[in-house]
Amino acid sequence: MIDASDPRIADYAHVGEPGWLLQRGLFVAEGRLVVRRLLEAATFPISSVLVTPAAYAALSDLLHPGLTVHICDQQTMNAVAGFNFHRGCLALAVRPAAGEPLTRFAGASRLLALEGVGNPDNVGGLFRVAAAFGAGGVLLDATSGDPLYRKAIRTSMGASLQVPFARIHPWWPGLQSLRAAGARVLALTPHVNATPLSKITRELPRGGRVILLLGAEGSGLSADSLREADAQVRIPIAAGADSLNVTVAAGIALAALGSQE
Repeated sequence: MIDASDPRIADYAHVGEPGWLLQRGLFVAEGRLVVRRLLEAATFPISSVLVTPAAYAALSDLLHPGLTVHICDQQTMNAVAGFNFHRGCLALAVRPAAGEPLTRFAGASRLLALEGVGNPDNVGGLFRVAAAFGAGGVLLDATSGDPLYRKAIRTSMGASLQVPFARIHPWWPGLQSLRAAGARVLALTPHVNATPLSKITRELPRGGRVILLLGAEGSGLSADSLREADAQVRIPIAAGADSLNVTVAAGIALAALGSQE
């Protein structure tokens, strides 16, 4: 087994430093479930994997000979990572130089579009919802959080490693190109004048493609997005209730709209 002084695992001392990882074009996956999904997705080149013997045994079906795997005990992993990382499994993977091209999403029946959603828990939760309801991808504006930030990956349960995504800039011209290909943009908002979700689902033609536009909690969607969207849509909630968490709202909306992926 490898020890903490081995230079081959020196990069793992920076797993808690998003700036360092970003500069080197890397991201980190942590825990057996997330690393398994990283390996299964086969979307991102993997720099190396650092595992305890127990984690190695649990992932052995995916740890092929061409993969760089370092095995260490739990104490060594904690010493290298700099904190008590009890899950026994870390992986460093290569961040893509560019996001998916928008043309990849042109035929998707359901897409999530995130505007100003910076909280990594919400970003990860939205990817998890997208995966659960079979959405074809997630689009992010320039101010939304990083889907490959380790907390977002962890919250998504690895879904951000499997659901395709693209960062769009400028925002509305990119969305317009997908709308021109036949998608309808629905802006989710708590505004009382917005159309109830149930009415939208009844009116949506069979096979109709939807981009569900979601804003940050508190500030919500921009005035431009509310104006440019094909419809403003609300989820009716009890009188006196403030609002729904953006992840919960997205899940309700996707469930109501159904998926045709």
